[in-house]
Amino acid sequence: MDKPDDTDLVHRTMKGERAAYEALLIRYEKPVYNAAFRMLNNTEDARDVTQTVFLKVYENLGQFDPQYRFFSWIYRIAVNESINFLKQRNRTEELTREPQTKTCGPDEATDSDQRSQRIQSALMSIKPEYRSVIVLKHFLEFNYVEIGAILEIPEKTVKSRLYSGRQLLKHALQESRLN
Repeated sequence: MDKPDDTDLVHRTMKGERAAYEALLIRYEKPVYNAAFRMLNNTEDARDVTQTVFLKVYENLGQFDPQYRFFSWIYRIAVNESINFLKQRNRTEELTREPQTKTCGPDEATDSDQRSQRIQSALMSIKPEYRSVIVLKHFLEFNYVEIGAILEIPEKTVKSRLYSGRQLLKHALQESRLN
């Protein structure tokens, strides 16, 4: 049985079909959470942003333009909510370059986990406009056109921010190796 496409689910949700919205939620909850986590580096904050995103999606389904892809629309909301969350948090506390401390089990004590933590820490050290492009390109695997649509910026700006972001990330990773 074929899965219904996003546009069909949106239309059914707007007609009041709760199961259609739940299908969208199930389809996009994990990717939205992952994008938020990569932007925020905090599981609770990423959960909060994910909830906010799905609330805004539900409230604003009437603004979704079916000429465009639903995932671009929802990721744009997720990235914008993450950036807004960072701005709010920065008003009250300074971002640190250290990753969030968490209890490590035996499975998490691997080299790849340490590398992942170094990358996440380096990501958190760069500005959100560069971080969002890197997350969308390298972690969520969107192409330049899709990233431009999600962030509502020209493709040329995507490429420029991606280049600059990679340079900043490289520098931050080199610094973390020295420390």
